[in-house]
Order: sequence, then C-alpha cells, then structure tokens
Amino acid sequence: MYKIVMLGVENSHANNFLKLISEGKYPDIEVIGVYSNEPAAAQKLNETYGVKIMENYDEAVGQVDGVVITARHGDNHYKYAKPYLASGVPMFIDKPITCCGKEAVEFMREAKKNGVRLCGGSVCATYPETVELAEVVKNQSVGAIVGGHVVAPVQMNSEYGGFYFYSQHLVQIMTTIFGNDMKAVCAGTKGDNMGFIAKYDNYDVSGTFVAMKKYYYTASVYGNAGYETKTLVSPPDAFASEMNDILDLLKGEPMKQSYDEFIRPVFILNALMKSVETGTWAEVNPIPVEE
Repeated sequence: MYKIVMLGVENSHANNFLKLISEGKYPDIEVIGVYSNEPAAAQKLNETYGVKIMENYDEAVGQVDGVVITARHGDNHYKYAKPYLASGVPMFIDKPITCCGKEAVEFMREAKKNGVRLCGGSVCATYPETVELAEVVKNQSVGAIVGGHVVAPVQMNSEYGGFYFYSQHLVQIMTTIFGNDMKAVCAGTKGDNMGFIAKYDNYDVSGTFVAMKKYYYTASVYGNAGYETKTLVSPPDAFASEMNDILDLLKGEPMKQSYDEFIRPVFILNALMKSVETGTWAEVNPIPVEE
C-alpha cells in the first residue's frame, strides 16, 4: 500500500482523485491526509471521503511514499513540496508548476539532486486531440509545417495568481503539438484577452487566450499540403490518466519528461508577460537546471 498526502486541495483535481480512490480503482493507494490554506476545502473532502485534515502541510514528512500537490495558486506548489524533497518521494504537481522562473529552477535542482520523480502540469497535454495533432506535426501528414494556432481560456484577474492560474493549459497544448524549442514570443492584450505569436525555427505559431464564459479549446496545424483543426475535449478518464501517472511513479517508473521540460511552461509564461509589459519580442530564456 502506497501512502500519500494531498496538499492544496482547493480545486477539482483533489476531489476527482479521491473519488477514483474511494471507488476502489486504485486499491494500492491510501490518502493519509489532506491540507489546504482554505479550511473549508479540506473540510468538504473530510466530510465526503473521510480523509484526515492536516493542520500543517509539512506534518507528514517521513510518513509518505508520495505527495500530490494541487493548490490553486502556483506560488504554493514549491512551498508545499520543499519539506518533502529531501526524502526523495515522487510528486504530482498541478499547473502552473510555479509562477516564477527562478523558483522553478531551484525546485527542479532540488528535485533532481534528491532523485524526486515528477508528473503533472496541464492535463490538456494528454487529450486525444492534442496527441493526434502532435502526430500530424511529427509525421508531416499535412506536408511541411508552416504554422498553427491554439485557443484556450484565461483568467487574467484570477485571485489565484492572475494570468498564471489557467494559462499553462494553452502553453502545454502548444508545446505538446509543436515542440518545446520555442525561441521567443510577442504578446499583447485587449481587455481581458491576450494574443501572441510564438517563434519556432521554421515557422510561427499563434495563440489566443480568451476570457470566455464557457470554456473551449481548439488547435490547428497548417502545412503546405493541407491542414488539421480540432476541438479539444476532456475525455471521461482524464483524471484517471493523471492518477495512472502518479501510480507509475509510486511503483518506481521513470519520469515521462525531463526536469527542463517539466518547467518549460513557466519560462514561456514569464516571456509572455514580459512581452506584454515591454511591447516587444521576449526571448524564452534557456532553462539552467544543470548548475
């Protein structure tokens, strides 16, 4: 039996993970505690699933085989993870990994030093349509790629980190489809919406963050012999997919991404905000996880 804690249980991830476990779909996992800086969120899960409420996020150090961090505010992710890093236990980190590039690098250096294997980020990167469009780019089934476009929701004024709260979804859809080697971005806002261009080696990809009332995600790939456009839809087993990743790490499986790749979205988000502030292109800085 693998013992885990869930830290920052304010969003739907914690509830859905606990629901799957309570249904007996992950009999090898036991949640020995939940913590939130919003007590009502932890109380609700206690009432629904009978899980213990932790008084402090660090009280289970040395008592667990893994940690699941699902805090709404990205600024809490590294803070919650830090006490557990020295123990080397695997972790799930929800999006955004952090809101700060410097903090993201420090996080990954500590994780790598202690052999902490990680999963998480945006679940949208695993949607079937995202994966299918990545194959279109890889196989050039629409000819040589000349560009693309991604649309996703944003909450520019969210109390949980503003722009950073939801924006990693679009960024990870884009990097999953077109790759991580984005060089620079040029972004601008109109009201609560943001548009941008991402510069790759051989083409540009555009993105639109929309402050929409009803969420939707779309992505397009354009080639010199055709195009492919898809609406991205969350599959019924989206949370199970993430739970499977958590279980794999608990069983000793390797990470699916490198440490650099895992925090790449943070640097892209930072570059987008810098471009908005400066009104010009902003480089996506290299990620110095290696000291």
